[in-house]
Formats: sequence, C-alpha cells, structure tokens
Amino acid sequence: MLDLAGNDYLGLRTDPRIVAGAVAAATAYGGGAGASRLVTGTLPIHAELEAALCAFTGAPAALVFSTGYAANLAAVTALTDADTLVVSDAHVHASLVDAARLSRATVAVARHNDVAHVAELLAASPLPRAMVVVESVYSVLGDAAPLAALAEVCRARGAILVVDEAHAIGVNGQGGRGLVADLGLSREPDVIVTLTLSKSLASQGGAILGSPQVRDHLVNTARSFIYDTGLAPAAAGAALAALDVIRTTPALPTQVRHNSDLLAAACGIDPVAGAVLSVAMPGPDEALAAVAEAASHGIRIGCFRPPSTPDGSSRLRLTAHAHHDDLTAACDLLTRLTHAS
Repeated sequence: MLDLAGNDYLGLRTDPRIVAGAVAAATAYGGGAGASRLVTGTLPIHAELEAALCAFTGAPAALVFSTGYAANLAAVTALTDADTLVVSDAHVHASLVDAARLSRATVAVARHNDVAHVAELLAASPLPRAMVVVESVYSVLGDAAPLAALAEVCRARGAILVVDEAHAIGVNGQGGRGLVADLGLSREPDVIVTLTLSKSLASQGGAILGSPQVRDHLVNTARSFIYDTGLAPAAAGAALAALDVIRTTPALPTQVRHNSDLLAAACGIDPVAGAVLSVAMPGPDEALAAVAEAASHGIRIGCFRPPSTPDGSSRLRLTAHAHHDDLTAACDLLTRLTHAS
C-alpha cells in the first residue's frame, strides 16, 4: 500500500538509524522516564534532545513534552492570564483551540490568514497583554501563514506570536529547519515555536522553542509539563537520530517538496507550502468514494469532512513523502479521481 495519508514526511519512521537510536536510548535509560520531569523524570537524553533542537532551529532554548498536544496546551495556557487577549487563526489545530478554551484569556478568532483582521482585533482590545496563535503550515489546507507580516503586527502591539511548526519542521526552510528559522525569527523573544516529534522527526512527543526566560516560566507553571511523566527515552532517542539524519541529508526536505509539486499537478491544484495537500470535493460521499477507489488500487489517501474541516467543505487530504521515488501510477489515478469530480 502506497501511503499518501500519513505524517511520516521524510520516510524515517522505520529507518534503521532511527530504530537504533530508540533502542540505544531505551537500553540506556529504560522503557519510560519514570516520573514527572520536576521529580526524577528529567533524563540526560532530554537535555541532549533540547540542545539538538536548538542547534537545528537556531532557537535559544527548548523544552520537550510527552506529546505535541501537551506542548500546545502549555504554550497557550501558561503564557496567558485573565488580562490577555488570544487571537487564534480560524484554521489552527484542535490542540490550540482547546488550549485557548482552557486558558483564562479572552479569545477572538481571526479570519484565516487575514493579517488585517488580526491587527484589528488586537487594536480593539483594552486588555494589557495579547497573544496571536497560528500554524506556519496549516494541517488541513496545506497553506502557509504570512509569518513576516504577523510578526510585525505582534511587535507593534507587544503581543506574543505562537507558531505551530508541526508540518514545517523537516520540510520547509533551509535544510528543513522550519519557516520561523527561515525568516530569522527564531531568536525574537516574543516568538514562541511549538512542534511535534511525530511527523518529520519520526518519533513521538513535542517541544516548545523560545527564550530561556520562557522555558523557565513553562517549567514552573505549565500544567501539561509539571503533571505529566517525562518523554519516553526511546522517543527522545529516535528524534535525536532523525535530527542527525536530516542535518546530514539536506536532500530529504527538497524531495518532499518535489513530490508535493507532482501530486499537486496531478490533482489540478496550485503547489502548496509543504507536504500537505488539500483537494476540494463536491461533497462527503464523493470524497469517501475517492478514498475507497484509491485504496482498491493500493493507494492510501485521507479524507476530511464536516465538522472536522474549518471551512465546512469535504476534501481529500494527501501528504507527500521523501522516500517515494515513483509516483507515476499514483499521479495517474489522482488525476482521474479528482478530475472526475
């Protein structure tokens, strides 16, 4: 089965180097961290992974979590209070939506990728603090956020900018270092990056990148960090190995984007920002039929239907992968399925 639905963008999940990294870490430290990181669950491999993430992205400090979901919860809930306005893009991931709901902040939803609307919402707020929450590459439509313009708006207001780079790390930017690094924003004190270890990094877990002061604050206030067992050693070892592979194999991110362009052309859509492609379908029945037809030909594709789509439409969701070296048959089938709709 050719997988055009999963998130293993670089094809590293079963790579022997990543498996070896996981095994070595489990052998050295055991099956789990054994406790919350504030008790005895912080292991040397956690510090090693955090240092590697900083070296890879250019961020000044990093904090790893057991999941990307937990990292997103922490980034919003621990850095806001009742005197904060959170402006959330309409298309952000459910974990960021939940984080905003769990925070004590006032929440406003901005139209998707509408910088002027973000600025308008910030200007209208009487609250002394503000946070803007976006994804660098969005998980449903596959489009990129206007990060440079958003950063400028946030600077003018003194707002924190939280950028979820889950779909950009390993795919976008020079060497796959993400769009925040590519724009030179990694060391800005009010820019916070969240990411997952479960996509390009072929593991499981999450991280927050930011200033040392932000890291210290999260360690002492983020409930999804304090009251959670530390990241499993095997997951940390796998992510470390993946970072090393990406660093030494710069062609991997380029190959993902090349394959993404091939799939976009086959589906008759414009090229997308990264690995995620979204193809609008007439309705949920047509989308499900296309998924079933693709599966009958040995190709796995995804499908988003209301209410999980932010714009209420039904869509095929495809993901490009670096290790696919022959997409001819898949592209022919996708052309037939999408043009028939």
